Amino acid sequence: MTAARLRYCGLEALVDDAKLIVSELVTNAIQHGGGVQVTFTMTVRDGFLHLAVHDGTPCRPVVRSAPEDAECGRGLFLVDWLASAHGGTWGTSDDGTTTWCCLAVPGGQS
Repeated sequence: MTAARLRYCGLEALVDDAKLIVSELVTNAIQHGGGVQVTFTMTVRDGFLHLAVHDGTPCRPVVRSAPEDAECGRGLFLVDWLASAHGGTWGTSDDGTTTWCCLAVPGGQS
C-alpha cells in the first residue's frame, strides 16, 4: 500500500525508505503492542510525508543498541536514521499509543 500510494502521488524517491519504516513500525506494534487493532495512516502535508502506526498501547518505544549477532532490535535505529537522512524525525504521541515518522518530501510537494 505504501509503495503504490507514493508512486501514485509521484513520490517514487521515498518508496524504499518509507516501506522499510512502515514495516518496522507495524512490526513493533504487532510484537510489542497489546492492542487488538493496528491502524496505519499516511499523509503528505506541509512538505512532509507523515507515517503513523497506532496500536492503542500506551508504551513508548525507544531506540536501543542491538548486539552484532542479534536477529532483532534494530528497527527504531533504522527508523531514526532514515528519518534523519530525509530531513525528518520520529516520535510517539503524548499518550504513547501512536508511533510516527516524518520525511521531507523532495521538492517540498504537499
